[in-house]
Amino acid sequence: MKEQQITQAFEYAKARYADFGIDVEKAVAELDKLSISLHCWQADDVAGCENPDGDLSGGIQATGNYPGKARNIAEIRADIDKAMSLIPGEHRVNLHAFYADFGNGPVVDRDKIEVKHFQSWIDWAKEKGYKLDFNATCFSHELSADGFTLSNKDPKIRQFWVDHVNACRKIAEEMGRQLNSACIHNIWIPDGSKDLTVDRLGYRQNLKESLDKIFEMKTNDTYMRDCIECKLFGIGSESFVVGSHEFYMGYGVANNKMITLDSGHFHPTEVISDKISSLLLFAPEIMLHVSRGVRWDSDHVVLLSDELLALSQEIIRANALDRVHVGLDYFDASINRIGAYVVGVRATQKAFTQALLEPIAQLKAYEAAGQNFERMALLEEAKSLPWAAVYDYYCMKKGIIVGDAYIADIQKYEAEVTSKR
Repeated sequence: MKEQQITQAFEYAKARYADFGIDVEKAVAELDKLSISLHCWQADDVAGCENPDGDLSGGIQATGNYPGKARNIAEIRADIDKAMSLIPGEHRVNLHAFYADFGNGPVVDRDKIEVKHFQSWIDWAKEKGYKLDFNATCFSHELSADGFTLSNKDPKIRQFWVDHVNACRKIAEEMGRQLNSACIHNIWIPDGSKDLTVDRLGYRQNLKESLDKIFEMKTNDTYMRDCIECKLFGIGSESFVVGSHEFYMGYGVANNKMITLDSGHFHPTEVISDKISSLLLFAPEIMLHVSRGVRWDSDHVVLLSDELLALSQEIIRANALDRVHVGLDYFDASINRIGAYVVGVRATQKAFTQALLEPIAQLKAYEAAGQNFERMALLEEAKSLPWAAVYDYYCMKKGIIVGDAYIADIQKYEAEVTSKR
């Protein structure tokens, strides 16, 4: 698509949206503030760096065997760099703790990891202009083999995971300090049972006590923010998950902690868009892990779906873009992995583009006046307004390939780089 065509389409879009009292330039400026956190584990199918050939466990499954996956830290970074080059805006990278860079030094267990094991990641982020987020890795480990970590009946195992999480919180704080941007540290545990569980209260009491111990260690909110993530079920934990939505919502509100909502972690017919406005009244901030479940929490690549649009609209309608952090969380091993990144981020940006261009003031006025037909009709008309021309213009202004031309660029990278791995 030529620059003149993109500009002409944008000018038409500006005029069309002006008819609804919408400032398109302001919307583009707001879109540019949206910093999406790209999950490093899409590049290598959640293999990590401790034992890349080991078994993935904890209710997580990456399906497919598409050639060219990243095999080491250098290849993970190269693939993320390539994806970033095809996405407009400035974005973040989300790391898991088992991507530690031990270099030529000794490999330590997870309760002993330190900032030095992630300094090369920090240096890379500085060089590239990225910010970092971080996650404790409470799965794929011998001390999570029975399905329980922070809620384990064995106090020694619980303490190991408490020490691991706090080691991660220290690392996250230093990431935020060095990169001058608060690092979001997320706690997700796989704890649960495949079949009937009698002492549910006991496990949840253990989890609460472990979290209380963890948060006794104070951190600087300027550099690190804690969040806790719920789940409905996992593979091997179909009957009982200790860290349910109700558990973490109660703990988060009682302790002023950020709650992570993953769009694949609820019942297949349940949506998280409707939860945003409720949580914003009681929680300081929200972390979103945007995924796409198909029949179950299957972590498919994010597409521009009705629910993704509804999620974006709820955030914008609540004027909460500064209180909601957006990250991706999926891992598709059946297709080109760089393509999976680019499709997912662009879909998310397109959803927010539409949400930022919605005639919210008029819609709210209709609603307040009880003019429900008018509200419905305007919502329908808004769907076909030329938002895509605005997103194309945003890509062009940021120096990023516009439209489907990125497909050929990724194919070229595959031919020259990933196919030779």
